[in-house]
Parts: sequence; structure tokens; C-alpha cells
Amino acid sequence: MRIDSRTVPHIAVDEQIPGIRALLTFRPETAGPLAALANELLHAPNSLTPGERELIAARVSALNDCTFCFRSHAAIAACHYEDEALVEAAVEDPWETSLSPKMKALLALAGRVQQSGRAVRAEDIARARAKGATDLEIHDTVLIAAAFCMFNRYVDGLGAVTPTDPAAYRERAALTARDGYAMSRPTE
Repeated sequence: MRIDSRTVPHIAVDEQIPGIRALLTFRPETAGPLAALANELLHAPNSLTPGERELIAARVSALNDCTFCFRSHAAIAACHYEDEALVEAAVEDPWETSLSPKMKALLALAGRVQQSGRAVRAEDIARARAKGATDLEIHDTVLIAAAFCMFNRYVDGLGAVTPTDPAAYRERAALTARDGYAMSRPTE
């Protein structure tokens, strides 16, 4: 799997702010709804854990070669799973990991959505159900995958600054894993 490491923004954004955060700062009118969507999909209460949902986002982002989103969401998933190696392996090849059969089926479904919504087949849905996924989990998996195709194209389409060192994502990941995707962080 190839990951693009382009780091030169196509528009005048603050180059000290990496990735989507610079784009959200550039256009605050759209930042709120996009952050709210990300928070609802990835952080709000759900039968899928935040780690599972972050893993779906990381897998789709890796399939789309979006380095910033892949690294960001893999780091957040690793905070939830407390296992960076598992997350890296699951993003690369989920079928060779200790993930649950349900999670493997949902990641396969997300991969279909990443290809095209029309690539999703009835048997993909049936496999997810047979492995224990509810209709809500199937719905949310498809929506997370579709949303991350949009987020990935937003980040890469505007050439957002993308750190190349995976360690650059860890500190922010811990905050996001704890606080979610609010536009402003609570103070401690």
C-alpha cells in the first residue's frame, strides 16, 4: 500500500497547523459541521467502540493513500486499543490479525465502499450480519467509509501539510481519543 507524503498546501493556510485542522481553520463556516460529523461517527456513544470506528477510518484512509488521515486515525485507534502494532497490522491486512470476525467483515465492507458505493454487494452485508453486525453497525460502517473518502479527498485535494514522522500524530491522538472532535479543547 502506497502512502502519499506530499506536504505543500495548494491554498494559503497556516503551514504550522498540519492536515485537516489547517483547512478547518481556513474555513470556520464548514469546520463546525465537519467536526460534528466526525465526532458523531467516531466518538459519540455507539455499539461499535471508538477504537473500531477509528480503525475503519484508518483503513479507508490508507486505501485512499491519504497519509495525514491514515496516520491520525491509526494513532487514535492505537490509543483506544492500546496496541499500535495491532492497528498497523489491521490497516495493512485485517484478515491476518486477532480482530473479531465481525470487525474483519466490517473492514471488508468499508473497503468495498472505498472502491465505490456500488461495489457493495448483498453478500458483503450478509457476511457482516452473519458475523454479528447489526444494521446500525453496517449503516455506520458505510457512512464512516463514505465520509472518510470525502475527508481524504479534502485533505489531499488541498495539499494539507502532512508530517512524515508517525510520532508527530501520537500526542494529538491521545487528546482526540479522550475528548473527541470538538473544535475547541477543554482546559485542564
